Amino acid sequence: MNEKLELRMYGLVPYNISAIQQAIQFGHAVVEYGQMVKQPQSLSKMAINASFIYDDWADNWKTFIVLNGGTTNHRNNDDGLPFGTLNNHVLALDENRIDFATFNEPDLGDQLTSVVFIVDERVFNRKRYPDFEDWVMNNYGELVRTDYYTSSYMLAQKIKNSDSKADKKVYEEWIKFVGGNKNVFLRDFLKNFKLA
Repeated sequence: MNEKLELRMYGLVPYNISAIQQAIQFGHAVVEYGQMVKQPQSLSKMAINASFIYDDWADNWKTFIVLNGGTTNHRNNDDGLPFGTLNNHVLALDENRIDFATFNEPDLGDQLTSVVFIVDERVFNRKRYPDFEDWVMNNYGELVRTDYYTSSYMLAQKIKNSDSKADKKVYEEWIKFVGGNKNVFLRDFLKNFKLA
């Protein structure tokens, strides 16, 4: 029987609102996520299994991770203003096909105030699911010949960027181990944030 993966609801909020407001805005977006997975038309935008993942998170885990998402501004930039960093993070999530929900606060000029998404443990549990550098040394270290000045990080970068079929196969094995390309994106994406 497969063990369930631990799930967490991660969210990004603006840095310049109070801690209680950050928590409230995060909560609004969590409710939006729950509403989206209940509506069939929303599931065409989200993965079909988003509803099952949300239910698993809500029934079994309920853990929130609230992160500092930086700046924000209007819902869109039709007025010529540049997007805030929070707005750009939403674009990155969308480009990488991550299921997420957002909330825009009417009392703050309809600005984007939170984006939330569910992450499984293969993203955040670095002990059980190590970064590629550690994983490749743990699994293939005895096969690796390197000089004294080459670090595991440098070696892993060489393997990632290699055109060799054998190297590509090793990297693809790690991608599968951590749950696919979306999780690889999330692992790199979340390294950039601190708790709100």
